[in-house]
Amino acid sequence: MQKSKPLAIAIFLTLLCSCQPKQEEHVTGLALDWEALASKIIERSDLQTGERVIMVGQPGHFDPLVKALTEKIPKTGAVYLGTISVDSTLWPESWKTEFIKSAMASPGYDSRSLLDNIDLGIMLPGASPADLPYATLQGSLRQGIGRTIHFHWSGAFDFNGRVSPMTDEVNAVYQEAILNTDYDALGSKQLEFETAARKDWIVVTTPEGTNIRFRIGDRPVTRQDGDASKSRTSSARNLIDREVELPAGAVRMAPLEETVEGTIFYPDLYWGNQKVEGLVIAYKEGMITDLRAKVGKDSVEAVLNKGGLAAHSFREFALGFNPLLKVQRTYLPHYGYGAGVVRLSLGNNQELGGSVTSGEYARNTFFTNATVMIGADVWVKDGKLVK
Repeated sequence: MQKSKPLAIAIFLTLLCSCQPKQEEHVTGLALDWEALASKIIERSDLQTGERVIMVGQPGHFDPLVKALTEKIPKTGAVYLGTISVDSTLWPESWKTEFIKSAMASPGYDSRSLLDNIDLGIMLPGASPADLPYATLQGSLRQGIGRTIHFHWSGAFDFNGRVSPMTDEVNAVYQEAILNTDYDALGSKQLEFETAARKDWIVVTTPEGTNIRFRIGDRPVTRQDGDASKSRTSSARNLIDREVELPAGAVRMAPLEETVEGTIFYPDLYWGNQKVEGLVIAYKEGMITDLRAKVGKDSVEAVLNKGGLAAHSFREFALGFNPLLKVQRTYLPHYGYGAGVVRLSLGNNQELGGSVTSGEYARNTFFTNATVMIGADVWVKDGKLVK
């Protein structure tokens, strides 16, 4: 990918907030290091004696990881309760502990009955918020109960915004990021950014003409630094503080809606079924006040009108910090968690601690050529993290 070529990718999310587009998640010919990956999950969860742990997964997706974690969890002193299959017709016997068998044998079995008083849920590839066990655990997170590790082996997109297959190359990038990220350095840099962001205006610009500014005040800032310890999540302020992603890398926040002002020049991507070109949207106090497009304006308006108030509201600013998830030659890894990638979003931001609570609309747009300033300090220059 040439340095001069601007890139922005939009992903449309149809389920509430933390949900991501469904992607085929699987291992190809690459021999992943299951023992090392399981050990890293254990390390990042910092399990304590007596903590109750359950896994949620889809058979056929990372089964060797389930086996490795099943063996490692009890060695920490924590209690392994079993693994719930999101496909009840494909539930390996090896996943069914006595705890799970007992619950399944009870009248009116419902997977929700397994999820009371869980300290840690490990969400494995193949499971998504559209699945009842996953959604139930998210309900607990919203109530301030427990924590999850979202072992998120997906989120690669090509430069037209389409889901990229999980090839050996992508798998290798993800494994490298999980195993070799300097988590202390990542967390330190993210905390530095949060501290600075609370003191001044954040301004995002692009060579195409984007120029939007906002403040975050005392709003929650989620630092996806891979720390899934109980001590860390005990200070969580929202759902995504408790849903810790691996690979790690992004700082996420819902700006104070009344401070969001400016324009965003969007890439030429699909809105509805139509390719939209030259789209520019203006914002005032966090709401869309005007939009124009060279091609496809009617399609944008139709999508936004269908999405209601949330679709007309600025949702989120996110910035990637992980150098091991950098933009690749033909694709963007893991939802823009790579260093210098900017994400600007429309929609409901309740899970982020924002005040846009209507509807379920959310649409993310990623920029790899943005400049980000906090006051007079440049943090990102033309897509490169420089601070």
